Amino acid sequence: MTGNLVSLRSRLWRVLCTVVFFANAAAGADDETPALAPEIGATATAPPIALHLERETEDRILALAPEKISDAEVQSVLALAPAPRIINLQGVVGLVTMAPFAEFLIAMGYPEERIRNPRDGALSYNSSGDSARLAGTLAWYYEHEGMMPMLIGHSQGGMMTVRVLYELAGDFGHTLFVWNPLRDESERRTSIVDPLTGHERPIVGLRVPYAAAIATGTLPRIWLGQWDMVRRLHKIPDTVTEFGAYSLEWDLLAGNFGRAEPYLASGDALVRNISVPWAAGHTGVVFANLVHSADIWYSVKKHWCLEAQRLIRAERQAHAAQQ
Repeated sequence: MTGNLVSLRSRLWRVLCTVVFFANAAAGADDETPALAPEIGATATAPPIALHLERETEDRILALAPEKISDAEVQSVLALAPAPRIINLQGVVGLVTMAPFAEFLIAMGYPEERIRNPRDGALSYNSSGDSARLAGTLAWYYEHEGMMPMLIGHSQGGMMTVRVLYELAGDFGHTLFVWNPLRDESERRTSIVDPLTGHERPIVGLRVPYAAAIATGTLPRIWLGQWDMVRRLHKIPDTVTEFGAYSLEWDLLAGNFGRAEPYLASGDALVRNISVPWAAGHTGVVFANLVHSADIWYSVKKHWCLEAQRLIRAERQAHAAQQ
């Protein structure tokens, strides 16, 4: 019986990957890609994270078109590049986690070690934690790995994703400390050394390349007493470059009684609203639903490429400035 289940699961992944391939081929190739961060200045005082890549490999990565990366290019080129961490935040009901979706990303070619929690190896993160701590964790990763992580949340996990964006914007008014995810403790400092410039900078103002909220609504924020997120939930601040909102119509658990309320940018963040078939269900949507899985994978590999290219250019610029 176990062997049959494994075989069935393998066949399902192959079907899903095939569908995603064709969905990516039809993805909008004319999407505008906003700048992830200001250009790196000529006053860099230290080289960024050492990549240890051959020049030819770097050139191949830089030659990729982020909006048009094929599955073959993922395997032969992008897989050679460093990748941002992806933090998958599950909903309030622990029985439904983001592990199936994480497995989908791994099957599509994303590095598994960049998805697993380095402390316990989990593919899915609890969404009931401290948003300020998570913001501090993102800062720690950026300082040590040269890339800001991506955030993908389901249900309450989507709320936590948006909340962290507001933490990075300094919207809640409290002090943010760098949080070491390996030791699970605060480092009692409010700033980091930017790995791309060598300059010290505060946590507030850091920008996530890509974030997504899946089946996240306002009504549960009221039920759970998350009053400070009621007015913020559907307004996305500038601390993310691209935000994907995936909603189901008539998702009663999310409070959608018909058409879902759209997410809007409060500034220059690129916000996209995508409707997922209601038949997927509020909890079933995390089991690699074809519509949002293909769309998220398109954005994930695009920003994986953009972040890798940015890191390569920064390293080259820093070395050139030292010569």
